[in-house]
Amino acid sequence: MKIRPLIAAMATASLFGCANDPAPVEQLKLTEQAVTQAGAVGATDDEPDLAKAQAKLARARADMADKAYKDARMQAEQAELDARLAEARVLTQKSDEQVAQVNARLERLRKQLGASQ
Repeated sequence: MKIRPLIAAMATASLFGCANDPAPVEQLKLTEQAVTQAGAVGATDDEPDLAKAQAKLARARADMADKAYKDARMQAEQAELDARLAEARVLTQKSDEQVAQVNARLERLRKQLGASQ
């Protein structure tokens, strides 16, 4: 019956390991940078993904203050992804607008060339 103490020791060790998650300081920095970058390319608070990122970042900071590091890390990671999605959506929209402008210019040139022939 030496297996029971071994299992109990392993369970205790795994619980102890979970309780000692390190503070996600670097992840919070990455998340803050992602939120800042999304704003720099033009994402506003009206952008749903940026609003989600900001809310999750606030929860991550609160979890950090409560020393709930695992929850803080998860919230910060999700917030980073939401901020990057907001940035990608804004950049895609800007690219689409630029393509539409180029297409409009091309159409005007085609009409001018057709009229001059």
